[in-house]
Amino acid sequence: MKAAIFKGVKQMACEEHAEPTIIDGRDAIIRVVRACVCGSDLWFYRDGSKEPNTQAGHEAIGVVEQIGDDVTVAKPGDFVIVPFPFSCGKCPVCKAGFESSCPHGGYFGDEGLGCQAEYLRVPEADGTLVVVPGDAKSFSDEMLASLLTLSDVMSTGYHAAASAEIKLGDTAVVFGDGAVGLCGVLSAKLMGATRIISMSRHADRQRIAREFGATDFVEERGDEAVAKVLEMTDGYGADAVLECVGSALSNDTAMKVARAGAVVGRVGLPHGVEADIPGLFYRNVGLRGGPAPVRTYDLQRLLKEVLDGNINPGIVYTSEYTLDDIQEAYAAMDERRTVKSLLRISEV
Repeated sequence: MKAAIFKGVKQMACEEHAEPTIIDGRDAIIRVVRACVCGSDLWFYRDGSKEPNTQAGHEAIGVVEQIGDDVTVAKPGDFVIVPFPFSCGKCPVCKAGFESSCPHGGYFGDEGLGCQAEYLRVPEADGTLVVVPGDAKSFSDEMLASLLTLSDVMSTGYHAAASAEIKLGDTAVVFGDGAVGLCGVLSAKLMGATRIISMSRHADRQRIAREFGATDFVEERGDEAVAKVLEMTDGYGADAVLECVGSALSNDTAMKVARAGAVVGRVGLPHGVEADIPGLFYRNVGLRGGPAPVRTYDLQRLLKEVLDGNINPGIVYTSEYTLDDIQEAYAAMDERRTVKSLLRISEV
């Protein structure tokens, strides 16, 4: 099968690898229909932090080809979303709705479980897969793109909003105008925020953010951004803050623009982040978030919202490639020539 392989700093390749097989009764084998490149993939692409000559990718939708003897959630022929975390679905952590932190699970993109490939082995299938109802053969390309966002970015943006505890009528600030940040804007709108400030300074991304519900934009950074948001909120700060970048500057600014008593919902993979714990303490500002419990959000709300046509998060994919073009798919995102790269692997 074809698979995307990380070769070294800013080097991706499409290579032939053996198809995965069932190695445990809880496994399922998926024929991948669509996959994509994530902003978090760019960290190893840029700094070489991933082991060279390993498969990449953690977002996919596809058709079940085989199941192990213990799998009951899906059968061959079912169309499924593959959330980026795999999880047992049975332990207290999973039952509490935080399967992305399951002590028996892990993440795709690690341990040879790369989603940017023609086939994928899914461990712990019963606690991981989300079966999509309906006739998948009738789904448009637009619907498939939106369903693909439910493997990560839409659910991660929703996690930022849920962690920030957005309430009806809130003013929310969203840091990041990549796919996750844009989905954070859409999620803030879904949860009832009436003023949504996007910290974006790119016209193409601002257009999507506005379509998703952004009402204001702040292009300043650092202390100037803090001053601007405080000015826009009568000096108090935002009711809810969504941090969807992970950088030290983004986190620092996010914590400073939060109103006293607000919560910063953090979903950006943190790099070099420090927090003024005493300062947060005296302002009663909370920090929540982490890897998104994708399956929980998909089953609770997001899958229905997409299938009913209430949201169309798939517009965050602004370029499409095949596995043969994997180098360009990464380079286009790295150079900000596209918001998010979709990979067309096969057809339903």
